[in-house]
Amino acid sequence: MEATTEAARARTGRTAWLRAAGAILAVAAVGCSTSLKPPDLGALYNRSAQYHGPERNPIVVIPGILGSRLKDLETRSTVWGAFGGDFADPGTTEGARTMALPMREGVDLRALRDGVVPDGVLDRIKVRLLGLPLELKAYFQILRTLGAGGYHDESLGVLGEVDYGSDHYTCFQFAYDWRRDNVENAARLHEFLLEKRAYVRAETMRRSGVDRDVKFDVVAHSMGGLLLRYYLMYGKEDLPADGTLPEPTWAGKDLVDRAILVGTPSSGAVDALAQLVRGRSFGFFMPSYSPAVVGTFPALYELLPRGRHGALVESAAPGAKSVDPLDPAVWEREKWGLAAPDQDEVLRWLLPDETRPEARRRIALDHQRKSLERARRFHAALDRPAPAPAGLGLYLVAGDAEPTNAVAAVRGPSGSFEVLRKGPGDGTVLRSSALADEREGGEWTPWLRTPVPWTHVTFLFTDHIGLTRDPAFADNVLHLLLEAPPAGLIDP
Repeated sequence: MEATTEAARARTGRTAWLRAAGAILAVAAVGCSTSLKPPDLGALYNRSAQYHGPERNPIVVIPGILGSRLKDLETRSTVWGAFGGDFADPGTTEGARTMALPMREGVDLRALRDGVVPDGVLDRIKVRLLGLPLELKAYFQILRTLGAGGYHDESLGVLGEVDYGSDHYTCFQFAYDWRRDNVENAARLHEFLLEKRAYVRAETMRRSGVDRDVKFDVVAHSMGGLLLRYYLMYGKEDLPADGTLPEPTWAGKDLVDRAILVGTPSSGAVDALAQLVRGRSFGFFMPSYSPAVVGTFPALYELLPRGRHGALVESAAPGAKSVDPLDPAVWEREKWGLAAPDQDEVLRWLLPDETRPEARRRIALDHQRKSLERARRFHAALDRPAPAPAGLGLYLVAGDAEPTNAVAAVRGPSGSFEVLRKGPGDGTVLRSSALADEREGGEWTPWLRTPVPWTHVTFLFTDHIGLTRDPAFADNVLHLLLEAPPAGLIDP
């Protein structure tokens, strides 16, 4: 019996290891498991890539949520982006406190600062599995394809290598603190573009004696597309303190020529609700983040779906009424996220100066209400119909072949919810959300009804992260950026 038990344990251990390895290989192989031969991007685009004339727009890549490394300025340690032992472990007091944003009752979200800063786009995730160092590619493929950060490695990828030449100096990565409000990060994007514009102008003058008028082509993935859309419509302007909405000025057009949004949840995603209610787990070989920790991130609330689209209903009964995912009363009644009683231990870590549970709960609920209200106003600003000005191109790349959570029902006293229906999308973002399709939950019409003035939409048949690795994405985005005239040069 003992020998049999040991053998069973060994089989269990091997099974766990194989499952983990299989998960890693599945992530690494996204976008590569096709029987079709991918294009040789080098043969197609090398000549165009090596042209750096003054009319060629520089490129900026914006990753989505989780897509930028974060580091602690005081300790210089990695807070997010490496899991080999030197990272902020959210399962510990110090790790949770480092990862979470500060909470203070009655204080504006923008004033709640900590010592964590962005530290570059997350091209790879380093983890250790059973003592073995492993690397998962995150944004490596899109950065390499677009020449951002000087990536050049012919041994990696199946798409061929685009050679931008030794003169390439016009592709940049915008890293940002994805925990924080997207409006705040839109203002940071403005400063980043001004800095890079000055650099490109000075470098062009030094190389060729031409003082160029610089505008950027921006490629933004997932949540990065939301902050980009806000920037395009309102520039660095904040949401007004009096609760009104800003007027769309399209101030971002002064620095952006073409915007390419990839898998952006323009109308939110049910998965954001799941993460705020249940926390975020990345698998048994990665750390888990409690609802109290992720509940301090204003940006995650800005990914919630719209109430008018019927993504959340009050029960699983047929014809159940819609529930507003941004209503603080719903979160408190259902004991979701920061309102969950079982999160008090983590709240004790995050609020060490508060000795009373009722005081910690009051501060947590205040933070949750502020985040939900900020998200509501952010949504309303993005959802204002506003025709795009001439000379600005708005392009969307979205997935519509993966079953994606579409409608969830409140379970009631259990303080959770269940997914009732799935729809076409990329496994994370619905096709309808990427399009900002206002027919969802409303009157159907044969033509798309959306507040976003899309210039062109492309659909791919892969998942959320796989969109940036898909050969069709690479081929089409390179054609647009390297071969198509900039939007500002096309006659209206």
